[in-house]
Amino acid sequence: MAQLVFFSGTMDSGKSTLALQMDHNHAARGREGLIFSRNDRAGTAVISSRLGLAVPAVEVTDGTDFWDEVVRRRTRGGRVDYLICDEVQFYTEAQVEQLARLVDEMGVDVFAFGITTDFRTRLFPGSARMLELADRVERLQVEALCWCGARATHNARTVGGVMVTEGEQVVVGDTSEMGEAPAQAAGEVGYEVLCRLHHLRRVTSARAQAASLSPLTLPLDA
Repeated sequence: MAQLVFFSGTMDSGKSTLALQMDHNHAARGREGLIFSRNDRAGTAVISSRLGLAVPAVEVTDGTDFWDEVVRRRTRGGRVDYLICDEVQFYTEAQVEQLARLVDEMGVDVFAFGITTDFRTRLFPGSARMLELADRVERLQVEALCWCGARATHNARTVGGVMVTEGEQVVVGDTSEMGEAPAQAAGEVGYEVLCRLHHLRRVTSARAQAASLSPLTLPLDA
């Protein structure tokens, strides 16, 4: 039976790499599928991984209707056995429901990939609906690491190098040098993965390096 599977993890945990590998494995067995993504770091209509892999994809917008996409292709004689859906946290709740309907009524496997929470530690609407509807939720086995070496569990946003916990939920920013401490211009948005302790204390890699802190000597008012 077809399934709706949600692969979740923080940034830098290999979601897009696994999505590309999943597509390769199914295509190698003669199955035909579609790849979707939204707000990929490499631009529109592409899915890319930090390992340098990239393939064309269908760019998802708020107006995308997955049910219509599959019906249109099948009506024209095409096959759609599975969907690879990356950056699913940016999908709408209605779009996640469309994906579930494709699984149940058309037998299309859906493999969705995304992060669950935003920089405020709040669930993305798309991820929340996916958690509610998925047949199976898989946590990615590749663990992203905080600057202190602990497992990273939270996504942090920085503006001009300073961590922030307020603002719009979706803002495109630099994620290419997470775990390091790149200099940021005033107003420049960036993202970094942190463990829960350092996220709560707002101690980013840049702040830790500036203060020459070790994981065991943290300011209590951070």
